[in-house]
Amino acid sequence: MTDTNHQLPAEFIELISNTLPSHLSIDDLVHYCQQPLRFSIRVNSLKISHDNFMALMEPLGWQFSPVDWCEDGYWVELAEDATAPGKLPEHLAGLFYIQEASSMLPPTALFENLDETPQYALDLAAAPGSKTTQIATLMNNKGLLVANEFSSSRVKALHANLQRLGISNTLISHFDGSVHGDYLENQFDAILLDAPCSGEGTVRKDSDAFKNWSLAHLEEVTALQKSLIRSAFMALKPGGELVYSTCALNGLENQGVCQWLLDEFAGNAKVVSLSGLFEGAEKSATNEGYLHIWPQIYNSEGFFVAKFTKAVATNCSNEPSFKSKFSFSSLSKKQSAATMELLAPMMDTTNFTGNLMSRQDEVWYFPVGCETLTNKMRFARHGVKLIELGKKHNVINHDAICIWGKIEVELTREQYQLFLRGQDIAIDNPNKHKGEVVLGYAGAAVGLGKWVNNKIKNKLPRHLVSDHVQL
Repeated sequence: MTDTNHQLPAEFIELISNTLPSHLSIDDLVHYCQQPLRFSIRVNSLKISHDNFMALMEPLGWQFSPVDWCEDGYWVELAEDATAPGKLPEHLAGLFYIQEASSMLPPTALFENLDETPQYALDLAAAPGSKTTQIATLMNNKGLLVANEFSSSRVKALHANLQRLGISNTLISHFDGSVHGDYLENQFDAILLDAPCSGEGTVRKDSDAFKNWSLAHLEEVTALQKSLIRSAFMALKPGGELVYSTCALNGLENQGVCQWLLDEFAGNAKVVSLSGLFEGAEKSATNEGYLHIWPQIYNSEGFFVAKFTKAVATNCSNEPSFKSKFSFSSLSKKQSAATMELLAPMMDTTNFTGNLMSRQDEVWYFPVGCETLTNKMRFARHGVKLIELGKKHNVINHDAICIWGKIEVELTREQYQLFLRGQDIAIDNPNKHKGEVVLGYAGAAVGLGKWVNNKIKNKLPRHLVSDHVQL
C-alpha cells in the first residue's frame, strides 16, 4: 500500500497506526490525503450578513453549503472560470476570509461555554490571522484580544488581515509565546494556542507537507508545544478556558502534549469535553473528550482540538521586570469631546467614550482595559488611529473609516473596482456636494473620497491600491 503512496512516509503510517481509531482505515486516510481540498470561506459578519453576502456572490456562480461547526463558515463550489477569490473586490473589502473549514473549529470550541464576551482573550500563535479574526468576530469586537506572533514577517500579514476585516479590539504582541505566562500570569478568560506543528493534516493543500518530516523533527516540535502550552495555562485565569489545537495527525503532538499538560499541572488542569460541540462531533471525539479530525471523517483537512479549564491560580511566574514606557496618554474629557465632534459627521463615535488616547498630534482608539496589559508587556501594534490633527487640516485615518464610517455614497461593484485600482470615480453630483465623503460597498464602509464637481477623487492609501482586483 505505502509503495504507491508518494505523500505519506512509511514511518508516519507506522506512527499513527496506534492513534487511528479502529473504525477508520489507513487506506481511507491515504485516499483522502491525495484528494483536492474543498474550498471554504468564513463570512465576516462584522461587515455583512450571511443572506446579503450570499445574495452578492451567488450571481457569480458561488454555491454555498454550511460548515456544521462554524455559524459563519461555508464550503463553496466555484464555477470553472471563476475569478480567484482572493482577487475579488469582496475579499479586499473584508467581507469574507478564505479559511479551511477544520481550522474554524478551535475558536468555536473556545466559545462553546462562554456566557458573555471575555474581557481578556489571547491567541498565542496568531498569524496569519484566520483564528484571530474569527475570535474577534465571536467577541463582536468587544473586550480585548491579544494576538501574539513570534515571526517578524508574519506580524505584518496578521496586522493587514485585522485591518481588512475591521477588527478594533486587538493588540499585537511580538514575542516567543513562552513568555506570556510569566508577564501575564492568571490574566486571560479565554486562550487559544493553535500551536506550531508538523502540519501533517495540511497535505491535501500542500504536497510538500511531509517533505522534511521525521521523528527527530517531531521531538523538536513537541518540546516547543510543551513550552507554549505551559505558558498559555499560566496566563489563564482560574475558571478560564484554554483550547489547544494543531494541524498534525500524530498522537505525540496531540494527545501526548495534552497529557503532559495534565501531568505538569496535576489537579489544576481539567479536560473540558468537546464531544457535543456540534452535531456529528462524536465521530471524531476521543475517549478523553478531544476532537481528532482525520481527513476522511468530514472530508476536510486533518486537525486536533482539545480544551482545558483551570481550577486555581498558578504561581509559577519568575515575575520579569518591565521597563518600557507606554507612549500614549489618555485624553481629557474636554479633548475627547472635541475629537468626537470632529469625527461625528463621518464616523459612529458611540464606542469611543473613555477609550481615546493621544500621541503627539495623533488621536487613537484603544480597547477598554488595554492599560492593564500595556503596563505589563510591550506590544508591537495596538489600537486604531482615528485622526491626525494638523494646523491647516486634519487627516482622518482610512482604517478607522472602514470600521466606523457612516456611508454617504454607495458604490457599484464596478465603481468599487475602480476605487481599489486608485482611480477617480465619475458620479453625478446634482446637489453640488463638496469635501470628503465616506464610500461604501455592499453596506460596508471602504474608504474616503472627495467631491470635485461630478467626480469623487480617490483617497485610498497608496499601499492599498491594487491593479490585480478582478470582477
